[in-house]
Amino acid sequence: MLTVSAYAATAADAPLEKTTVERRDLGPLDILIEIKFAGICHSDIHTARNEWGGTRYPVVPGHEIAGIVTAVGSDVTRHKVGDRVGVGCFVDSCGTCGPCEAGEEQYCANRVTATYNSVGKDGKVTQGGYSTHIVVTERFVVSIPDGLDLAAATPLLCAGITLYSPLRHWNAGPGSKVAVVGMGGLGHVGVKIAHAMGAEVTVLSQSLSKQEDGLRFGADHYRATADPAVFKELRSSFDLILNTVSVNLDIDAYLSLLALDGTLVLLGLPEKPISVRAFSLAGNRRSLAGSNVGGLRETQEMLDFCAEHGIVSEIELISADEINDAYERVLRSDVRYRFVIDAATF
Repeated sequence: MLTVSAYAATAADAPLEKTTVERRDLGPLDILIEIKFAGICHSDIHTARNEWGGTRYPVVPGHEIAGIVTAVGSDVTRHKVGDRVGVGCFVDSCGTCGPCEAGEEQYCANRVTATYNSVGKDGKVTQGGYSTHIVVTERFVVSIPDGLDLAAATPLLCAGITLYSPLRHWNAGPGSKVAVVGMGGLGHVGVKIAHAMGAEVTVLSQSLSKQEDGLRFGADHYRATADPAVFKELRSSFDLILNTVSVNLDIDAYLSLLALDGTLVLLGLPEKPISVRAFSLAGNRRSLAGSNVGGLRETQEMLDFCAEHGIVSEIELISADEINDAYERVLRSDVRYRFVIDAATF
């Protein structure tokens, strides 16, 4: 066993504090990764504060992990010592169900093993990337192309694939009109990726405070939803709307913006149930859907796509002792656009 430094929450109302965790001995198919950077995702905050329920304390969050391979098991073939690699939202799955065999491990019929706060096959609770090292089975490790800055690429392991997967699934590209709701840690990456795919991109944000950034990232239009007239002007306009915010919105209002056979995809996960009128869906044969990151194959495809198009997250690099303050700033939307922790400070 390897004992490593980490930051963990011990209770819903407790700040994250420095601690140590045990990493398993290297198995034949395992990879030891020296973590260089760990991104802060809103999911980390939800879990650390037990806002979704089911948090197993102590919990080490972090499922946006970028680092360097420092050791490999005897049967590892996909990665070697010195490789730049990443780990995203999960670290294991059954490997035999339909979704797993189709490369959609995130929908494993027998439950995917999340990178943290999940029980692995060994019966132990997984601990995430707010630490100096992690041991992961090689199948769940992806390569980070040399063309991507390692720190700025870190949020792509969650934020990037969360947007890339629905954009690919619903065929965003030339001739399609895509709206991104929210210009935060998820939304700004979605704008960049949708633009690179060739779609006409509109940002729907509460205000115009980030308009200059949105247009710089590739948005063709930027509209403030605080103005009720926007919903009338944009009625039946979009083929695809990606909702990245984690608060309860007026879903019926956003459904009205969909063109015939358009789809509204929920990516942000609000704490309270949503409601929707049946008429909002029946009109224009609209669909309301959700999407949950992407599988390993698609995550690697996303990283390669981002390298080809020069796409990374806009980040603020912080030290480990700034994590608790960063959590509060995320809740105030006081970050442009993603916090990344320098793992050397753990």
